[in-house]
Amino acid sequence: MKLAGCTLFITGASRGIGKAIALKAAKDGANIVIAAKTAEPHRTLPGTIYTAAEEIEAAGGKALPCVVNVREEQQIINAVEKAVKTFGGIDILVNNASAISLSGTLETETKKANLMMDVNVRGTYLTSKICLPHLRKSKNAHILNLSPPLNLNPIWFKNHCAYTISKYGMSMCVLGMAEEFRGEVAVNALWPKTAIYTAAMDMLGGSGVEKQCRKTDILADAAYCILTKPKSFTGNFVIDEALLKEEGIKDFDVYAIAPGHALLPDFFLDVEPDMTGMKLEQHGASQGFKEEKKSSQPKHKGPDGAKVNLESASAKPLSPVAETFKVIQGAISEEFVKAIQGVFLFELSGKTFIC
Repeated sequence: MKLAGCTLFITGASRGIGKAIALKAAKDGANIVIAAKTAEPHRTLPGTIYTAAEEIEAAGGKALPCVVNVREEQQIINAVEKAVKTFGGIDILVNNASAISLSGTLETETKKANLMMDVNVRGTYLTSKICLPHLRKSKNAHILNLSPPLNLNPIWFKNHCAYTISKYGMSMCVLGMAEEFRGEVAVNALWPKTAIYTAAMDMLGGSGVEKQCRKTDILADAAYCILTKPKSFTGNFVIDEALLKEEGIKDFDVYAIAPGHALLPDFFLDVEPDMTGMKLEQHGASQGFKEEKKSSQPKHKGPDGAKVNLESASAKPLSPVAETFKVIQGAISEEFVKAIQGVFLFELSGKTFIC
């Protein structure tokens, strides 16, 4: 019951990931401020702030539903004031509310770009700013942003530049505020290794996508681990699976919608098989590839967990081109290709080799 009596202010907590984190904390007897827009039932999306409140109280917590559009500063201020009046303070802020449009620069309407910047960046910044005077009074204050590690690989910008900028804005809030309030408030980011099944994923992925996703429970468990750590744990960009492995979790099938099915890797995480970059550099990999390998983070294996076999099948040395493609073949498994449904095009340049 580590969060018993703690007050959590969670944006976007009427459904999905935000509600899952709220329910996890409620089991400890925490107070949950549900700061979300949906007061009336949506025509397609499930849940309201009031149905979420009922679930939270049934799980053992206390709930305060507040109508909050994080684009509206006064609504944030009103909800924070109501939370402090009701529960005596705020101990934890979870910036979960987010908007997404996976469209290219020319296809992204201005109103959609504005929405993502306003909700993801400005909303996170404002909610943090308004909560911070109260968080600083808490004995173990935390801010947790649902945002990715900063990865400057251009692949994460080319197809949805506006969305990437907006999510990285949330991550930059972590960088700045963690240092600014070090010793007073812990500020961290949490991001899933694989796609998480939510209403948004239903709309983005289409029918059947849920089989390639994990449940929101994995993020709720990872968030709980972070929020129960001392405030000296700050400035971290945490990947859910990596953290839970450190906590001793071994069975991740319990989080899968369809156990045993290939999982979709989430955005912003490069698949970086061990040593692949080093092997390619030996055979004249481009400077761009080398720089990409240096900047890629976090380091982890492919989404199917397969290890890369870099050992030659024969003692006879292969030509540089053949060796290069052998490395590539070991780095990309059949399961991985099925999971991302991607087509790979490889271009080798430089001196001509005869195979």
